Formats: sequence, structure tokens, C-alpha cells
Amino acid sequence: MKKILITILVVIIIIFAYNEYKDYKRFHPETSSYKSCDCVDLDYYNKTIVYDYFNAIENLNGYVLMQWSANEIDVKSPENDNKETEYAVNQYREKLAKIKYFEAILAQSKKLKNKGFNNADVKSFELEGLSLDAYNKKLKAEKYKNQLMSSIPKENLNYGRGSAFVYEVQKILINKGYNIPLDGIFRSETRNAIIDFETKHNLFPDGQIDESTLEALLE
Repeated sequence: MKKILITILVVIIIIFAYNEYKDYKRFHPETSSYKSCDCVDLDYYNKTIVYDYFNAIENLNGYVLMQWSANEIDVKSPENDNKETEYAVNQYREKLAKIKYFEAILAQSKKLKNKGFNNADVKSFELEGLSLDAYNKKLKAEKYKNQLMSSIPKENLNYGRGSAFVYEVQKILINKGYNIPLDGIFRSETRNAIIDFETKHNLFPDGQIDESTLEALLE
């Protein structure tokens, strides 16, 4: 009889110890805490977002432990459906959603930087609300425009002379519907097309390419 009682007592102790260990593992910081994702950009241009992200994580983890230790409510896997538990679970979900919001912003920034973006590019990308493909096209167009603007000849284009700049201007004119040769040579066809374009856009019709004419051509 004594052996049976001892056996029962040992079983009870084992069950109790197991349940205590299970609860310990369940809510120990190493296993229960939400951890920051390696996918986020810690060098994001808006440091407030980085701070808010980590602050939201600390807030969530503290809330989970507090609800269990003070109210015995497991907000991750609730066992009851009373109003107190329902409220605690809803609060947990709101806090988790806040983390995911900041995490999405920081993760997108890291992905963009992996594609060669810097903080200024990321900021511009977010403000303009473009798709990645559209933004890349915009950057390419801006780069092309800057290169062409910096290539404007200081002197007037000479008849019969050829250059890469004239070739690029001819491509633009052709894309706008002008029927001219694409050979990089500044001849009457190209000059007349420029004059026609300048006239239609209320620019001085001299058949030359200055900043105003090139700006209008690139619009």
C-alpha cells in the first residue's frame, strides 16, 4: 500500500513539474518573445520608425507576460472566451499589427537597398507611391535627361556636323512623330524639325537646341 501511495505521489509530482515546465517554456522570453526580423533596415532614413518598431516589440512582449502573470490569460492561445480574455486578445492583436506595420516599411527599405537604392531613393520612392518598375523607369529617365542636358553644346550646332548629341535629339524628334534621318548629322531635316517643334511650343524658333528647347523635348 505504501509503495502504491509513493508511486501515485511521484506521478503527481511529475505531472505538476511537467505542467510548470510547460508554462515556463511557454512564457519564457527565449521562446515566447516576439523577436525583431533580420529583414528590416536598421539604417532607415526615418530613425523614428526604427525606434517605434523596437518599442512596439518591447510593448508587445511586456503585455504578453503581464497578462499571463497577472491574469493567467494566454493571449496567443486563449483557453477561455470571456470578455476579459476577448479584450486582452484584441489588445494583443492590435499591438502585433502595429509591429507588422513598422516591419513592412523597414523590410521594404532593405529590399530596395539590396537593389542599389540609398536612403534618398527610398524616401522619394515612398513619397511618390510608384511601383518599383515605374520608379526605376523614372530614375532612368532622370539620369538620361541629366546626361543630355549636360551635353548641350556651348556653340551653335553646325550644318553638316555630326555628334552623339544630335543623334539623341533626332531620336526624340522621331519619337514625337517627325520624319527625319537618324544619323547624328545636323542637316536641314533635323533643323527644320527643331524649328517646327519650337514654333509649336512658343519657343524662339532658331533651329538650335538650348536648355528651354531640350526641356520641352524631354517632357
